[in-house]
Amino acid sequence: MFNLNSFSKIGIAFYLFIYLIFTNSIISETTKVDLRRNLEIALNSRDFEFIKDTFEEDKSLIISKTFSKIIKEFPDARWKIKRLKTNKLFEDVFRIKVFGKKIVKGEIYVLESNFYYLFSTLDGKISEGVIKNLFTIIRNDDKKLDITFNIPDKVLTGTKYDIDIILNNPLEEVIIAGGIKPHQIESFLDQEIALEPLVSGGIFKITRAPSKPGTQIWSGILAHPKGIITFTKSIDIVENI
Repeated sequence: MFNLNSFSKIGIAFYLFIYLIFTNSIISETTKVDLRRNLEIALNSRDFEFIKDTFEEDKSLIISKTFSKIIKEFPDARWKIKRLKTNKLFEDVFRIKVFGKKIVKGEIYVLESNFYYLFSTLDGKISEGVIKNLFTIIRNDDKKLDITFNIPDKVLTGTKYDIDIILNNPLEEVIIAGGIKPHQIESFLDQEIALEPLVSGGIFKITRAPSKPGTQIWSGILAHPKGIITFTKSIDIVENI
């Protein structure tokens, strides 16, 4: 039996990999000039030596293991990195996209993951790094299902907010199953998402942000007659907007 949760975990694995790769890198000032190109080439060429040599020893094994899992699930996954201009506090901004396909029991699953990485450098090292607006989706419906994801990018600490995944063209009498769950960085790979019948045309949830600043991660699944969709979204928990 196909395990729907296995694909939701891939989306979460992406967050773990990205969280580690961009908060623990050590690079020279010369490398910084070509960081976008070198990083893109290393990821697309599966350069594990680059990963091993770039990160601290205690993080290198975790990063390599997680990257291996992503490549195992989507062997043709490709990374595209673009440097964006910014006048804000951070010196550099990367817009990063990951995409790939995989065939499972005759079904084609398509992966898309997008996020921004904001960072600055000090003495040739990345001194500050922030991941923003990470959204990963895996689906096998050839985008036949029209879905709107209304999930905020940031919310204030302790406040209530809405998460709405809307089926714009509900499937009439057909029963759709789905579920959504928050995760913590330390334990999210071990958590399962429970599926329940959805009779309201999507997933509609009111939740409350944690009382401390940080990042909250949500992942979910939709199973319907036209296919399966899993998603992962990061939300910044901030004290001021």
